[in-house]
Amino acid sequence: MPLNSSAPAWIGEPRRCSLRIAGPVLDGWRAAQLGLHAADLSDDTQQLDLAVGRLTRGERLPAIRYAKLACMIASRRSFLRSAAVLAATAGAGAASAPRYRMGVGTAAYMQRGRADRETPPHERFTDTLRFLDYCRSLGAGGVQASLTSHDSPYLARLRDTAREAGMYVEVSARLPRDDSDAERFEQTVRSAKQAGASVIRTVMLGGRRYETFDDLASWRAFERQSWRSLTLAEPILARNDMRLAVENHKDWRIEELLAILERIDSEAVGVTIDTGNNMSLLEDPLETVRAFAPYANSVHLKDMAVEAYEDGFLLSEVPFGEGLLDLKSIVDAIRAKRPKVRFTLEMITRDPLRIPCLKEDYWITMADVPGSDLARALRSVGQRGTSLPRIEQLPLQERFRIEDQNNRACLEYGASHLGL
Repeated sequence: MPLNSSAPAWIGEPRRCSLRIAGPVLDGWRAAQLGLHAADLSDDTQQLDLAVGRLTRGERLPAIRYAKLACMIASRRSFLRSAAVLAATAGAGAASAPRYRMGVGTAAYMQRGRADRETPPHERFTDTLRFLDYCRSLGAGGVQASLTSHDSPYLARLRDTAREAGMYVEVSARLPRDDSDAERFEQTVRSAKQAGASVIRTVMLGGRRYETFDDLASWRAFERQSWRSLTLAEPILARNDMRLAVENHKDWRIEELLAILERIDSEAVGVTIDTGNNMSLLEDPLETVRAFAPYANSVHLKDMAVEAYEDGFLLSEVPFGEGLLDLKSIVDAIRAKRPKVRFTLEMITRDPLRIPCLKEDYWITMADVPGSDLARALRSVGQRGTSLPRIEQLPLQERFRIEDQNNRACLEYGASHLGL
């Protein structure tokens, strides 16, 4: 049977795939459709190769990551038998995957980080090695931080210290802006690898979408620059066997970031799922997590709370269990797709952020957002809003104390309630 004569419409025009996967473990009925169609191809290996060629990266990765199978299916019966075995194997793998302790990102110590700005780099609390040592004293499973130094002895010490403690290291870094910046980025990738990291977390926008752009043209320019930076970074990451984790950083709504991931279509590029950020863009936290989970290379775990104000609502991180998020469902949803991904605490202790969704300027770059999203967000504020803490007026040492207390409480909650 020719491939394009009766293939399901979603397969589209096939292209060659290097893996021969007949009926990979995907989500639901689409895998069965593909597998049964491949079975009709009997033992034509070339056609089997082509049959999965148009799977999206999000569909392909679950199969590839569980097993690189070279299988031939001669009948529907053998497909069903093979699919059952593969599904059982994948399920067993997810169930038996190790449960990693939660790490801590430097953003969880924002108050200390701000105070560090007037301190020499190697004397700072957020110096990568010093921060690793401190997080080890908290019982954390790892760190996510920028590299203080690219010197080989420093990186080797960081790697060895983390390994001895059974901790992970994830590196935060900027994407290359243009060709002249690519060498700087490649050096960062190589340094991260030397330090024992396999993931680099990054953001495309340092600020917040609704505060940064005064007109739609500026937003379009940002979109173009983001794509340029990502396409410069991808081959560097691929040849150094490093994974990128692009954070949803109050910039991209779900469908926008998914479109970028599908377009780049690279195993080297995924996401850092921030469990609270897209609330600022009127999206549901659990929906956000479920959408990004197949692409997760890293996670910023946080709980969030809201408070009404005249122009919209206030948004703030709060200690685990005190906010709106269903943390157990969030963790389970991510683990179901990426059982080995690391969870990093990002409990940012600060005054609440203003989300001015009732002001016209907020909508400059989001004219297509449905009114139902706004209604849902404001309904949640009305039903579950609370009085949020303010700390910026407090003395510096008191802010440090509250920040540390919040992080310790989250680590304890993660261990006792979330298996982290």
